[in-house]
Amino acid sequence: MLEVARITKGFGGLIAVAEASLTVREGSITALIGPNGAGKTTLFGIIAGFIPADRGAIWFAGKSISGMSAHALARIGLVRTFQIVQPFAGLTVRENIAVGCQLRERSRAKALDAAAEVAGRVGMSALIDQPAGGLTIAGRKRLELARALATRPLLLLLDEVMAGLNPSEIAELVPLIRAIRESGVTLLLTEHVMQVVMGLAEQVYVLNNGRIIADGPPAAIVADARVIEAYLGHGAAARLNRHLGAKDVHA
Repeated sequence: MLEVARITKGFGGLIAVAEASLTVREGSITALIGPNGAGKTTLFGIIAGFIPADRGAIWFAGKSISGMSAHALARIGLVRTFQIVQPFAGLTVRENIAVGCQLRERSRAKALDAAAEVAGRVGMSALIDQPAGGLTIAGRKRLELARALATRPLLLLLDEVMAGLNPSEIAELVPLIRAIRESGVTLLLTEHVMQVVMGLAEQVYVLNNGRIIADGPPAAIVADARVIEAYLGHGAAARLNRHLGAKDVHA
């Protein structure tokens, strides 16, 4: 579905992303993790067409998309969410979602009808006619997901969708992310809630100082000395190993 090859991006004297490569298989959930400042959001911005790369190439569904704009990528099915959610506060939940629907539905009436269906998918039917400005953080996160899903993406990039949520809100969001994948949408996510990442992702890439330092299935990542040193720490790695072991036993 997605191939990123040797992407490099600098800002002045700072190299934010250096020779980063990754592959996302169609129908999968793939994770990009790493410490703050590692370059994850910059790489997301490059993939989604918001930031131009200095070097490297990107292919989506077998076609080169290097240098394409965000709106052109959205039209062919590559869409991202944002860590800091900014809905149209003066519009209702339905109207916010309808903005995304209008990428495919030119009729406002049809877009509003489609928005109701999307709201149901993310558990927001009861809030559909409320102003977006009155939503909780958890509600805004769901609305951000809904607005992206409204464009009917093939590949959805989720930028720290769990950030700012409490444990119960996170637990409610995990099945929704799985349901999105099961509906046929491929997912690439970046996230700091490691137990969630390791429970959702089939393939994990680790970015540190702009470079991919490791990749593999979750069990290999939590046992990788480079990842433990750069990001997880020994305590977190041990807890994640126990979590993955319990998951395997349950399965």
